[in-house]
Amino acid sequence: MNSHGQDEHRVVWSVVGTDIGPLLLAATDDGLVNVVFHATDAVRDRALDRLAARLGTEPVEAPASPLLAEAIRQVEAYFAGERRDFELPLDWSLISGFNRQVLRELESGVAFGAVVGYGDLARRVGQPGAAQAVGVAMGSNPLPVVVPCHRVVESDGGIGGFGGGLETKRKLLALEGVLPEPLF
Repeated sequence: MNSHGQDEHRVVWSVVGTDIGPLLLAATDDGLVNVVFHATDAVRDRALDRLAARLGTEPVEAPASPLLAEAIRQVEAYFAGERRDFELPLDWSLISGFNRQVLRELESGVAFGAVVGYGDLARRVGQPGAAQAVGVAMGSNPLPVVVPCHRVVESDGGIGGFGGGLETKRKLLALEGVLPEPLF
């Protein structure tokens, strides 16, 4: 416990190079807690400050930590085309309520190489009129790639938005065979 009587959580992090740019991975004793796109020094530092504020402890860089080793291995295998599913413990503490419900459904119910519409995902969680709220949930996903918000698209065939940028979404969908690889 810390001096305020709260349980202290250990938070470890590392940056992993991928085909979509550097990803920051952060984990607690409960599992992977955060994945951050485009983890340049400035983006990384802001993300770590947010994590420290939200989780009440200063994240520590520890790429060899057992808490991160498997996540790093699985992320690297995914981008190498050797892994289709992530089998990692996830710490859902950065998200709650409807958003958590939607993201859990997405994580368990939309397989590699498949896509789902915002409205379809809303129906799956019993809120058929909440397509726009599903979009908000996708934008607040603390675990992109692992919880595959890139697999959520517009019902009319449009790609939809994406916190990591549309080019990143296209690359992830191409990696999974949903879209063709870009020519250049």
